[in-house]
Amino acid sequence: MSDIHPNPDLLVSTLSEKIIQEVSRAIVGKTDVLHKIMAAFLSNGHVLLEDYPGLAKTLIASSFASVLGMSFRRIQFTPDLLPGDITGGYVYDRGQNQFVLRQGPIFAHIVLADEINRASPRTQSALLEAMQERQVTVEGETMKLPEPFIVIATQNPIEYEGTFPLPEAQLDRFMMKLAVGYPTPQEEREIIHRRRVRRQDDAALQVIASGQDLLDMQRQIEDVFVDDDIEQYLVDLTVRTRSHHQVAVGASPRGSLALLKLSRAWAAIQGRTFVLPDDVKLFVKPALNHRLILQPDLWSSPQAADRVLNEVLQSVPVPVIQDETP
Repeated sequence: MSDIHPNPDLLVSTLSEKIIQEVSRAIVGKTDVLHKIMAAFLSNGHVLLEDYPGLAKTLIASSFASVLGMSFRRIQFTPDLLPGDITGGYVYDRGQNQFVLRQGPIFAHIVLADEINRASPRTQSALLEAMQERQVTVEGETMKLPEPFIVIATQNPIEYEGTFPLPEAQLDRFMMKLAVGYPTPQEEREIIHRRRVRRQDDAALQVIASGQDLLDMQRQIEDVFVDDDIEQYLVDLTVRTRSHHQVAVGASPRGSLALLKLSRAWAAIQGRTFVLPDDVKLFVKPALNHRLILQPDLWSSPQAADRVLNEVLQSVPVPVIQDETP
């Protein structure tokens, strides 16, 4: 590989850190998760948060929207939710004597699909066009969604009664799947302390950037250099999942693209203009875990996909950076 020197003044790095610091005023002790979500935002990708109730999944989404100064809508998914409740539809306006479009909550910059697996597959599919094409079709009319447009979905991994597992086609459209995890006792004490000091539930967050700033940062990500060896490495990782003996269906090429985008975003967040192998390795599990269909005998094992990806990481040779500095 050619030697590339980092650019410490890269706008993405400084502005991303300011955004994360402000969000951290509401979210205690989850800086790793916040950094990864920021990488997804910079990659213009959607995020699936799968974890137990009460771990600030909703708060994370709303906090990012507040700090980025972007519109935010929350959709509570329930079994009786209809596609029109998400996309909106035409209603008759007596004053205008005509049908007018009433936009649904999908028309926002950041949309929280809360407990997405509680809705029927038909309703879940209403998100497919929006997530992939960034547009919505209502009664034959296609409308563009705001830019940027990001979906953050949540689901509970332990409740299965009255839920509908997400189809693979929809799972594949999430750039990454993350678990927030419980706070440490010290972090939980800090949560209690902050709530007692501010004397209210909500933390007042400042607007650090705008939607246009995020779009500008997304464009800067395209300038992050990816060496041919790194490119081959992330492809080899994805391809290896397809031949693993415990995997029925491996990750699709969309998984390789997710690794590319996330590793470039992570490099930029770190203040680098080039991608390292460690950047790719960091996102193998978040980007590929939900894209694997394991053999039936492993379906009841929640950590099986992680174990498979550990084996994949160990089996694929890591490219070595050659320092060509004279």
